Order: sequence, then structure tokens, then C-alpha cells
Amino acid sequence: MTRKKKYILSTTLFLAILVIDQIIKVSVKTGMYLGERIEITSWFSLLFVENNGMAFGWELWGGKLFLTLFRIIAIGLIGWFIHREIKRREPTGYIVCLTLIAAGAAGNIIDCLFYGLIFNNPPYPEVAEIQPWGYGYGEFLYGKVVDMFYFPLIEWDMPKWMPIYSGQHCVFFSPIFNFADAAISCGIIALLLFYHKQISKFQLGE
Repeated sequence: MTRKKKYILSTTLFLAILVIDQIIKVSVKTGMYLGERIEITSWFSLLFVENNGMAFGWELWGGKLFLTLFRIIAIGLIGWFIHREIKRREPTGYIVCLTLIAAGAAGNIIDCLFYGLIFNNPPYPEVAEIQPWGYGYGEFLYGKVVDMFYFPLIEWDMPKWMPIYSGQHCVFFSPIFNFADAAISCGIIALLLFYHKQISKFQLGE
């Protein structure tokens, strides 16, 4: 594939992921109340939560502002890196993986930048509504990331005779995530599985 086609592919994929991610998030934000769960199957639900942290709701040291600024800088660096790798004629699949990571990070950045400005934060069981610009629940850079995909693949209760965890309800794969998180994860996993050569060159600073 020519460099021009790789640029087109990367840009198109980036924009497509952003659009799909935001359509899902806005639909959930304006169609479900915070904490609402819609069970699709016994192992998959839509569960509306919001968080200030990293992918899958994990928290990051340094607070919300640090996290948002870190994401913005990371997106700029990844974008520059994709441009460099295309010029170096790296494999198309490798470029796709990098684009997935960049687009996923950008999708969550949009939430952080603008959701606090355009959405209200109503009490249970009301759903959020879009507000005039600047009249939302928070300030610029302080929006919360919307998550909704929940896959409790296996659930069980610990035996009552077990110390410490007696009777505790356990869930295998409890993180709640969004489409952007999924894009990041798929990109990273594919890089680790199929592009050892490129990762090695990056580690060596080539």
C-alpha cells in the first residue's frame, strides 16, 4: 500500500472510531440514568457509569487535570509517530494498530474536554440532557468519561467457610469500558502479538 493510501486509511479509521464512540456515549448519556443496567444476555450488559480515570475506570495518580493534559500530549506524540512510521513504509497493519490506540485515546479526551460543558448531571432517575454551551455540570477539561460495556462472564459466591472472603460475590472480568477503551486494547494486543519487530526497533530507538 502506498504512503498516500496509508494516510487515507489511518485518517478514515481514526475519524470512524471517534464518530462511533461518541454516538454510543451520547446515546447512553441521554438515554439511561447514571447506574442504570440493561441486561442483554447473562454475560453482557449495558451499565452506565462515569469515571475520572484511565481505561476501564482505573485511576491515575495526579488527578483529573493531569490525566487530561497527559492524554492530549500523548495523542500529539502518537500522531507524530504514526506520520513517521508511514514515511518509513512500515506495514499497514502496524499503522492500523497505532491508529486504534490514538483514536481510542482521542475518544476519551473528547469526554474530558467537553462533556462537563454540554451535559447536566440530574439526580436519579432522570437522564442527562444537552445544555447550552458552558452550562453543564463541570468546567473545560473536567468532564467525566462515559462507560457502558459490562461483561460479567462468570459470577460466583465464595464459600462461607473461607476466611476473609467468606460469602463474597465475585465476578470474572468486572471492568466497565467503552468503545474507545476497546479500540486502545485491540491496538495494544495486536501490536504485542504481531509486530514484535517494530516494537523492538522502537525500544532500541531506531
